[in-house]
Amino acid sequence: MSRQTVTIVSRRGFLEGIFSAGALVLASRILPQTAEAATTVDESAWHPSVYVGLEPDGRVIIVAHRSEMGTGIRTALPMVVADELEADWNRVSIQQATGNRKYGDQNTDGSTSITSFFQPMREAGATARMMLVSAAAAKWNVPASECAAKNHEILHTPSGRKFGYGELVAAAATQPVPKKDELKFKPSSEYRYIGKDIPVTDLDQILTGKAIYGIDAKAPGMVYASIERCPVIGGKLKSVDDAEARKVPGVLQTAIIDPFKPPYMFQPLGGVAVIANNTWAAMQGRKKLKPEWEFGPGASYDSAAYKDELKQATRVAGRVERNAGDVDAAFAKGAKTHEADYYVPHLAHAEMEPPTAVAQFQDGKVTAWTATQDPQQVQTTVARVLGIKSNDVTCYVTLLGGGFGRKSKPDYVAEAAVLSKQLGGKPVKVVWSREDDIRFDYFHFPAWMYLKAALDEKGRPTAWLGRSAYPPMVQGLNTPQNGYLGSMGWQDIPWDIPNIRTENGKAAAHVRIGWLRSVANIPHAFAVHSFVDELAALANRDRVEYLLDLLGPDRIVEMGRSRGRGSRPNPYALDTARTRRALETVAEQSGWAKKKSGNGTGYGIAVHRSFLSYIATVVQVEVDHGRVTIPRVDTVVDAGLVVHPDRVKAQFEGAAVFGAGIAMMSEITAENGRIAQSNFNNYMVQRIGQAPETHVTIIGTDNPPAGVGEPGVPPMAPAIANAIFAATGKRIRELPVKKQLA
Repeated sequence: MSRQTVTIVSRRGFLEGIFSAGALVLASRILPQTAEAATTVDESAWHPSVYVGLEPDGRVIIVAHRSEMGTGIRTALPMVVADELEADWNRVSIQQATGNRKYGDQNTDGSTSITSFFQPMREAGATARMMLVSAAAAKWNVPASECAAKNHEILHTPSGRKFGYGELVAAAATQPVPKKDELKFKPSSEYRYIGKDIPVTDLDQILTGKAIYGIDAKAPGMVYASIERCPVIGGKLKSVDDAEARKVPGVLQTAIIDPFKPPYMFQPLGGVAVIANNTWAAMQGRKKLKPEWEFGPGASYDSAAYKDELKQATRVAGRVERNAGDVDAAFAKGAKTHEADYYVPHLAHAEMEPPTAVAQFQDGKVTAWTATQDPQQVQTTVARVLGIKSNDVTCYVTLLGGGFGRKSKPDYVAEAAVLSKQLGGKPVKVVWSREDDIRFDYFHFPAWMYLKAALDEKGRPTAWLGRSAYPPMVQGLNTPQNGYLGSMGWQDIPWDIPNIRTENGKAAAHVRIGWLRSVANIPHAFAVHSFVDELAALANRDRVEYLLDLLGPDRIVEMGRSRGRGSRPNPYALDTARTRRALETVAEQSGWAKKKSGNGTGYGIAVHRSFLSYIATVVQVEVDHGRVTIPRVDTVVDAGLVVHPDRVKAQFEGAAVFGAGIAMMSEITAENGRIAQSNFNNYMVQRIGQAPETHVTIIGTDNPPAGVGEPGVPPMAPAIANAIFAATGKRIRELPVKKQLA
């Protein structure tokens, strides 16, 4: 099978072409696509769906409406369309969508792209295929049942006649559009692309340095901006001396960005922008600024003191999220109990490409080019900040050099738009430094978790109490997390325990808080699966045996959440049989039964469901005088129907590195309102030499497709902590690990 490619041009030539005079607003020119395809879907001869267009020469144009940041989604979603359409992959052109509500939700976040759009993509492909079949049948004056689509052609089975798709475009456009309940889908046994390792669309350009990222965007007459922000969130500029900054060669001027109005959401933080004719000059000029700040109440924030506040919040009853049986009565019976506290600190996204955006304000409208996970949020945020309509904001999406949730928050795009308006419509490119990215992130929340269990004579819990406290996502609130966020990995545990109560406590936010890859599953999985390992140790039982016992009989656990399906069955209810299968499979894959822990070598296990996927992970650690290495990770994935296996494996290989970094070394701290970390020298992430050898096994099932970008992260921290205990007898209850074994 040949590789789907995109335009092969030099980076400089590409940028000069798309930003030449008069080309600034042409969507089809800024988006990487196949060389022969200059037509957008909406301009194609026939577009039976917002996602699909066909041309008389047989070309099929498919829109990728989600953002590509290494997950392969710009390939996977079109694969689904092409499969149902029976299109020849070599004749498919893929185009990146701009922000537009007609595509549905475009936020590439929460591991939802395939989960939410597998079916709509199938419908788009099936609709076009059935209309092509109807057109061919009409031309031959035969029943449509005698015709079939096969590899870009419609065949008349009895006679052997055939039409190419291009020959049928005009006629197909006149056919009635089938209703949803009339659509006929291919059986999975006939899939040509779904479930196959198709090379990613952007691979050649990425490997040869020709791929276009946010940092590559340019516009005629563009200027560059580097912004000095108050080191304390919520602080305001009192005054600034910019005399020395303006003397730096290349610096043109400075500009003030007004401070945000709470809640923060995705507004610009405010500050002083140095405007220059290149990024280096802007950054050097910024160093010469002499600002005076009014820090405000945010200067009192101290993460060490806040840690104790979170602990105290778990010492009182919180908002109840799950309540089964009678926990208080079970504890009152005087059974043996075990309790433990766990803590996870602030974390930063630390994506490889810091935030960057180009924006131009002209005639009351904004055009933006940026690496964003959510172009629709760009439209909403920029419109709100500038007081214009959302549909007057056009957002072109480049490749993302990482995201992890940070780039769904477009404050950096709004900064560029605000500055462009101030500068009379001149295009402005805002570039964040690594230090900006670390210090002014939307930090993942710290969390304190308290767990208590009553145990029977075999060490099996008869009652389970869990209290978790962490700040809410929306600043200005001091309320418990609830609903979807509050339940992540906390109330939706699979254990067969008759009495369970989980609660979430109140905690105020003192910095910008934002979701990070797997969100509340990070702290909750660490606490829950570390605690279960402690219970197994108390019972002196093999961990896999204990977990299988704790799962109890196979059952479906709804817990009152049907994801808006009303009275219809919920295909994503927690299925403990799938948890069991993942656990048994990883035990077999890793050779668990033959592993022996002790004398500095340890094996830890965790099984966790998040984003509708069931993941079991075994980690091997070696501990030598406080130094921990991770030679091997085994992960088993049950994500339902898998569209693109190669990319799924890559996601879990990456999650092992990401999750190990969180567990072992990553931490953000604050003192006097200031973030102490600034770069990779003091905000540590895993280096190449520390990456574990990772083995990923995908369990193939016919269950609906589930998320894959995030669910590999949560089991890593508890599996590492459990392995360290197995190796040394040292129990890790606080992250990062490096602080515990120094």
